[in-house]
Amino acid sequence: LPRGEESAGLQERIDDVCRNLGVATLGWRDVPVNSSILGPTSAATEPRFVHQLVVSDGAPDLERALFVARRQIEKETAAYAASFSTRVLIYKGMLTSPQLRRYFDDLRDEGLTSAIALVHSRFSTNVLPRWDLAQPFRYIAHNGEINTVRGNRNWMTARESTLASDLLPAPVSSFAPVITPGMSDSASFDETVELLVQGGRSLPHAILMMIPEAWERASAMEPARRDFYRYHAALMEPWDGPASVSFCDGRVVGAVLDRNGLRPARYWVTKDQRVIFASEVGVLPVEPDNIARKGRLQPGRVFLVDVEEGRLIDDAELKAQLAGAAPYGEWLAAQQVSLDEVPAQEMLTPSHASVRLHQRLFGYSDEDLRLILRPMAQSGEEPIGSMGSDAALPVLSRQPRSVFDYFTQLFAQVTNPPLDAIREELVTSTRVTLGGEDNLLTESPTHCHQIALASPVLTVEELAKLRYIDEAMPDWGFRAVALDGLFPVAGEATSGERLARALDELCDQVVDAVRGGATLVVLSDRNANEELAPLPSLLMTSAVHHRLVTEHLRTAAALVVEAGDVREVHHVALLLGYGASAVCPYLAYETIDALVDEGEIGATSARAARYQYAKALTKGIVKTMSKMGVSTVASYVGAQLFETVGISQSVLDAYFPGMRSRLGGVTLEHLAQSVLSWQADAYAGTALHLRNRGEYQWRRDGELHLFNPRTVQKL
Repeated sequence: LPRGEESAGLQERIDDVCRNLGVATLGWRDVPVNSSILGPTSAATEPRFVHQLVVSDGAPDLERALFVARRQIEKETAAYAASFSTRVLIYKGMLTSPQLRRYFDDLRDEGLTSAIALVHSRFSTNVLPRWDLAQPFRYIAHNGEINTVRGNRNWMTARESTLASDLLPAPVSSFAPVITPGMSDSASFDETVELLVQGGRSLPHAILMMIPEAWERASAMEPARRDFYRYHAALMEPWDGPASVSFCDGRVVGAVLDRNGLRPARYWVTKDQRVIFASEVGVLPVEPDNIARKGRLQPGRVFLVDVEEGRLIDDAELKAQLAGAAPYGEWLAAQQVSLDEVPAQEMLTPSHASVRLHQRLFGYSDEDLRLILRPMAQSGEEPIGSMGSDAALPVLSRQPRSVFDYFTQLFAQVTNPPLDAIREELVTSTRVTLGGEDNLLTESPTHCHQIALASPVLTVEELAKLRYIDEAMPDWGFRAVALDGLFPVAGEATSGERLARALDELCDQVVDAVRGGATLVVLSDRNANEELAPLPSLLMTSAVHHRLVTEHLRTAAALVVEAGDVREVHHVALLLGYGASAVCPYLAYETIDALVDEGEIGATSARAARYQYAKALTKGIVKTMSKMGVSTVASYVGAQLFETVGISQSVLDAYFPGMRSRLGGVTLEHLAQSVLSWQADAYAGTALHLRNRGEYQWRRDGELHLFNPRTVQKL
């Protein structure tokens, strides 16, 4: 409890919340502490520790009643419960390791005994230390980082309206939000585990839903175990990053390592019936002749001790038990289809003459064709530059710039390693699923009623399958809707206001469509013309994604983007990072067709060149993810692993919530003007050739560069 005036009446309010849930308070105990050992920072915010002693007074399940009571108490009051459980007791604080037992007298009292002790002595590196953020938490203690936590939090927020469980004594809405704002990645992970467990799953089941082992390419894995992971991949995305997670519910205690195994974890089993598990060797003195077995935890494996049964449960035994709990394989066979199984559909393709016009409309330059698209279509590899980029930042450029250019990728740093996606390809996955999601707290065959894609990069033919899925598979229950992302070229309002109005109208249309039963929403700029300019695809994707999250509709439908301004890996990565499940760069494909017709791409067919280009994009996405330590595209979708340079905070607040601009910069008006300058250039009636903007190689009339003939001559 807080000290001083803030604590007045708190205990009475806590009693009231508990009483409403059938829990009676027997009394309160002040926890004896030694405050004299605290440093000035800890002492300044030291809370008051109390034990509340309770019994059931009509609650059918006391543990679940305490869970709901604690969440409601934290939502409505300034109190914080380190633990509120019939089985787990937590002592923690803003303390160093040696201070812990000196601060809490209880920990030196021989009357306090337990079969299980779980100790964590590290503060999270991504939040400032606070008393309430000290580990361990209610179910897990975490060594590592959850790199995709921003997206995971957004997805859990989006699921709130569908969450329901008959086991809970009150609806989830009574203690929402499920993820408490301002907490660490470990705390958010713990809150999700807790919800899954209180909703009816076992603790190991919940953990493996969130940190699945690498099953996608594991050809030797038992079919039932593979089906278990494939089914749960339809329910939620992995919480991805280097992590060793210890977990305990008072009955079982264990640990799991992430799919890459990028955190140390070792164990000893002694002949006198002790199990010691730690991140380091030698944390406790153990005589060598007392060791029955020892080893290390391997990637994706679970180490589990059941103290009620008095035994270690083998990883294979545990997973076989979970995999056999439901007919997951039968459900998948009946409910989930691969995109390859969907019948082909026709889609109109434009003439070559309109390709050049559209290239100008979407800001293509001669360099995009020569240095980006042609090498990708020829070799299937992303082109590589050297010596870095010395071009001006987009906000300082004199050229019209795409919204994509104002975002840069985040990289894994310090203790958070990047992945070697080439040598460790077994743990990476580009698989995504399309369709709605059902209540996360239940399981049924329809939970996996989705379409599986091998890659988020769609060909035009694959997009046609999705666009016309109603006709291709009329009995499948999917409904697709395509909406135009366009804004007026002219009007009384400013271009920024017209752009904002068009984005709002598009978001309203998507919300109406999803409420009307749409399960696939295609955002397209293909119908841009002389009167209607294309909305920047990143802007419209992020705007729609976050609007659906706000409306608690995001999990009801998948977003597919058909965009003409997408042509390189960075563009696709950004669209995925801000909510798209799949992307079709249709104009890039048409450009490659034109290059083949003109003999610019060696002796190859247009079909082969398109394939190589899509392959290069997919490989590039894996490379981009792996630099941030992320293994799966499913985790990367919505993860927002980027930072911005040169965009005003007002634009970010409106369309990229949660992003921060350290410098400020361009407004919606500037972004609209860039699009309109390309629009004017495309329909100017002049010779339809592409200008060389000099972004990669210096030109007199092109982009500003740090190194140019003048600086070289001066040197």
